[in-house]
Amino acid sequence: MMWKSVKNSVQNIYGIFRAEIRESFNDAGTVLIFFVAAILYPMLYSIGYINETIREIPVAVVDLDQTALSRQYCRMLDATEQIKVISKPAGLKDAEILFYQAKIHGVVLIPQSFQRQVFMGNQAKVTVYCDAGRFFVYKQVYTAATFVTSTFNAGVEIKGMLSKGKMYDEALNQFETITPKMYDLYNPSSGYATFIVPGILMIVIQQSLLIGIGLLFGKHFERKKLIATGSVKGRVENIQIILGKSMVYVAIYLLTTLVTLVLFYHWLSFPDKTSFLDIYPLLLLYLFAISFMGISISVWFRKRVHALMFIVFLSPLVFFLCGVAWPMESLPGVVKLLGFLFPTTPMLPAFLKLRIMGGGLGSVRYEIMVLFIQMVCYFILALVSNKLAMGRHSRMLKRSVAKQEPILPKI
Repeated sequence: MMWKSVKNSVQNIYGIFRAEIRESFNDAGTVLIFFVAAILYPMLYSIGYINETIREIPVAVVDLDQTALSRQYCRMLDATEQIKVISKPAGLKDAEILFYQAKIHGVVLIPQSFQRQVFMGNQAKVTVYCDAGRFFVYKQVYTAATFVTSTFNAGVEIKGMLSKGKMYDEALNQFETITPKMYDLYNPSSGYATFIVPGILMIVIQQSLLIGIGLLFGKHFERKKLIATGSVKGRVENIQIILGKSMVYVAIYLLTTLVTLVLFYHWLSFPDKTSFLDIYPLLLLYLFAISFMGISISVWFRKRVHALMFIVFLSPLVFFLCGVAWPMESLPGVVKLLGFLFPTTPMLPAFLKLRIMGGGLGSVRYEIMVLFIQMVCYFILALVSNKLAMGRHSRMLKRSVAKQEPILPKI
């Protein structure tokens, strides 16, 4: 008897699975979201950052000193990879005009007494104007100016020691009392793409899946057929509906993620310190949590457009709360708790720890626990929401029959 009950349950889940996957492939909007958007959007978003860092930013140097030392400083600026000196205006006013015309993104002002102050052993000042309205441009111009100034200062100090009769090695060791060695862990190129794109991939998976589920449920409601049961007859148990539908969404996204998280990931040459197979268990939890979340929300969408409006409104919040735009540790306590409403919040650090940092599953135990709790909670919420929605839908159908309103046939 028990075996027969289990067999019937499996058959019902399989029937719902077949019906829902047929609905998914027959709907142009869902295919566009599940396949085209889920694959194409990360690629289009990341192509702009494929060079990782900004180089050769055009700047102007206003050299009021016009001496050998000031010209050397200017050449050193131009030799850096971050900036390129494209103009040497006569005054700061001319440089300001170029800046407001967007022909340059920074100005370096060398004062008139630059060489004289250096030779006298006094502190010479160089003024750097950066475009702080564009963070990455500002960072590169400031980094280049700081590096050149440090190198220039070192040369002046060592030459002064050599003029006092010290040997070169002695002068160099005296100047460099502490020699730092810098190692850029997890992001060797210090590139923006390696920093931002893995997080965007996780967000795109979540948001596109939520939109696709919302479109399907909105279509079911518009056609007054809340459940596409296909070959399943009679009353379908609530838990079987949730499992059957969610298995469709997870199966589809296990295929699309092979493109975004394997082929596309390697195409961009992102750091990859683990096998994708090690991420699959975590990815399964993530996709099921999103699917249950999507079902619990989408059963209340009466039109397909409602799903698009709701998820589009939700996307900026997800981007901010999951720790991509701003570190989770720096968020206020209440805002941080709101972030745990979304599966991206635990999935993003877990993905980074496994894929980029090379940690094992033991390093993501906390994230796995949070994802599992989210999956269970959203599964329960999906059961409750689906039951309430089906009851509401049944009452609406009865009222339609009572008013002799035409009901669209099943498709």
